[in-house]
Amino acid sequence: MSPVYLQAMGQLSALGAGAAGMRAGLFAAQYPDSLQCTERYSPQRPLPLGMLPAQVRLPDLDFAAPAQRSRNNALAWAAAQQIRLQVDAAIARFGAHRVALVIGTSTAGVEEGEAAARQLLAQGRFPPGFDYALQEMGNVAQFLARHLGIAGPAHVISTACSSGAKALASAARLLRSGMADAVVAGGVDALCSFTVAGFSALESVSAQRCNPLSRNRQGINLGEAAALFLVGRDAGPVRLAGWGESQDAHHMSAPDPSGQGAMRAMEQALALAQVPAAAVDYVNLHGTATPHNDAMESLAVHSLLGPQVPVSSTKPLTGHTLAAAGALEAAVAWQVLVDNPRGRLPPHWWDGAADPALPAMQLVTPGMSLGRPVRHVLSNSFAFGGSNAALLLAAQ
Repeated sequence: MSPVYLQAMGQLSALGAGAAGMRAGLFAAQYPDSLQCTERYSPQRPLPLGMLPAQVRLPDLDFAAPAQRSRNNALAWAAAQQIRLQVDAAIARFGAHRVALVIGTSTAGVEEGEAAARQLLAQGRFPPGFDYALQEMGNVAQFLARHLGIAGPAHVISTACSSGAKALASAARLLRSGMADAVVAGGVDALCSFTVAGFSALESVSAQRCNPLSRNRQGINLGEAAALFLVGRDAGPVRLAGWGESQDAHHMSAPDPSGQGAMRAMEQALALAQVPAAAVDYVNLHGTATPHNDAMESLAVHSLLGPQVPVSSTKPLTGHTLAAAGALEAAVAWQVLVDNPRGRLPPHWWDGAADPALPAMQLVTPGMSLGRPVRHVLSNSFAFGGSNAALLLAAQ
């Protein structure tokens, strides 16, 4: 089967917009203070969140229909503009009907729905022109397809925190099936009060910076982001060498503590790529800093890859961006694989207090590098309901 490549990448997150800001934050020798402590989404309860930096301005969507003018779509549009030239070239080359689009999301236009509900309670009516379609999961796919000029298959995957990774796997299948010649794929999620309240109700949100793999870990920091790629068969900077997906169905919100589902996803990705476990140079952990996730994931990674492979969680830098996380962390893998001759790795920012209940792992320290280019990166994404996804990304 023909190889699948990530040919262009656009992203914005708490680390900024574009590749340069992301790279600077990922490889910083000191923690870059990228999270913001705010009450914006949790009145009277300051929380560290992975919000966009103040200097990042989202585009105005006045050109779109009112039912598509959401913050979620603005995030997606900003990321799309970073790859617009390559997308336009693909449409010109293959035709609009041969270019597809797959996006992972979970929040859609919930923030706008919250504002409309507040007005309904205060004034007895919704804002003029408010449309429930703002909150439909498929909204972002319709919006991007229309305004990018894409006429091929276009859909959304909404499997919570595995969505962005699954969107890239879906893009690869569309290419290999012959249904498309190029695919715009990735993930987007905007912060909103509903999300913060929901995870708070599960007692999963930390009031301090998240602390993955520490015995003092207390939960996640939420964030927002968009990361989009042009995926195709022609050689590009990064190869999507393998992908794996599994379903635990163990619990609505807790992972299977045995890690078997996570291991199956990673094993599938390695098998599809025909790459042995020993060839993985770095693992970007899902690393949410919840007690259950870190225990499950460390067990699964240790069992499959052993204790020597370098690992880190980048969620202390970006927050947990939910449906965007798998795509955003594929963008992290891009930075590790491309223009990185010394093989620098993203540090694991934590308090250094190892949890004796977890298997020993080689956590990346500030300034750590392989001393050679990185060949293979494994990126994990795990979601509610036991939805697991793993991507194996390789240098060209």
